[in-house]
Amino acid sequence: MSKTRRGVVLGFVCGAVMAFAGTSPALAQAGLDLSDGPTVQASKAPDSFSGLAKRLMPAVVNISTSQTVATGLPTFPEGSEIERFNPFFGRPDDDGFRRQGALGSGFVISADGLIVTNNHVIQAADEIEAVFSDGRTLRATLIGRDSDTDLAVLKVESDAPLPFVSFADSDRAEVGDWVMAIGNPFGFGGSVSAGIISALERDIQSGRYDNFIQTDAAINRGNSGGPLFTLSGEVLGVNTAIISPTGGSVGIGFSIPANLARQITDQIVEFGAPRRGWLGVNVQPASDEIAEAYGVPGRMGVLLTQIIEDGPADEAGLEVGDMLLTIDGREIDGVRSLTRIVADTEIGKTVTIALIREKKRTDARVKLGELEREEDEEARDELPDGGLANNSVGLQTGAIDDAARRRYNITSDIRGALVLSVSPRGPSFGQIRKGDVIVEVGFEDVANARAFKERVEAAETQPNTPLLMHVIRDGRSVFVSIMLDT
Repeated sequence: MSKTRRGVVLGFVCGAVMAFAGTSPALAQAGLDLSDGPTVQASKAPDSFSGLAKRLMPAVVNISTSQTVATGLPTFPEGSEIERFNPFFGRPDDDGFRRQGALGSGFVISADGLIVTNNHVIQAADEIEAVFSDGRTLRATLIGRDSDTDLAVLKVESDAPLPFVSFADSDRAEVGDWVMAIGNPFGFGGSVSAGIISALERDIQSGRYDNFIQTDAAINRGNSGGPLFTLSGEVLGVNTAIISPTGGSVGIGFSIPANLARQITDQIVEFGAPRRGWLGVNVQPASDEIAEAYGVPGRMGVLLTQIIEDGPADEAGLEVGDMLLTIDGREIDGVRSLTRIVADTEIGKTVTIALIREKKRTDARVKLGELEREEDEEARDELPDGGLANNSVGLQTGAIDDAARRRYNITSDIRGALVLSVSPRGPSFGQIRKGDVIVEVGFEDVANARAFKERVEAAETQPNTPLLMHVIRDGRSVFVSIMLDT
């Protein structure tokens, strides 16, 4: 995009893998837990990060991916006078296809070769390789991934145990703590940066489980999937996104907390995909006025606006208008809080929910179900850019499946393109929301995500012209006008 807007940039870089100087090969073959070793005194600024970086570097890898993509460009016939021009059209392998590569970062979490990275680093990849600090390159296979939290787990095979690192307890992190990032920014493998935790529990509007650690340690394209370390050498977070008007680090980076990464990673290893609890409700936050009307001090709790038929809440007798306050003693301070608590709770567990109904406090016992997994991303009719969209409207869209209809209260008669994510750096930020259904673009019907893509591409041929979109949001029509980034 030509315009520079405040936004989240996923650390994802295309190019060739760059091997880098490594540490002792003996250490790289030892299968040691590199989190267990000398630490830096956390009570004062460290004189140097060199010892910590040297110890941890063997467990951090560069992730190199490649995939076959359509060039959309002509391939001149073999033997023709103009065949020599084929290299200028992307060197297609055959039939108008070519190989495309990308780079990211990751880290080893077990001696037998399990590696954690971001989902957007490996999404749609045909081949994945992990490049270690001693120069070794190992083919990686995908164990599983989770687009909601942007995490993926890979596996490499090695003749000897691999050095690895462990997750920290991210709940103990505090603003101002020192942290260190190691990764592969812009293809420069083994790059180290340091800083502090700037904030906790950040919501950057990239998904319903947003709970990021913010840091001022330099994170750039290619750092995605790499570790954010504590001074004790444990992984505090998985570096995932930055906010930047330029695309480079300006000191505002975001990492997935270790406790969430550990939970998702464990489930992927055990089940091949994460499993999350499900309450079967739609809710809205409780404003000060609503809280006062219910007799609740402060802005606490969420209000039930819909009960899914035959869902856990329905079977437990919850009612529209109930205000939920706590689940098993854990306070609900907003919609995101409820989502995280339910998702984190064991499937099938019976929880006690404290609520207010008609100004009277009561408890309900609810047996949580399992959130239905959405269809595989490859099977969806959606735009092929993962995570936060980077197209001229800044939107990622997909098909409306049954799970989406339940989650976003979309009636069966609605057809269109479901908004999966909105990039804060795109022109739709602040006007389009995740869960909206785009049914018209430029006064033309949109039946699905592919049709939406075609409408946007057509609009891109008319620069400086506002694009009118008809959106269904919570059952209501909303019209927005977007000026495309071209």
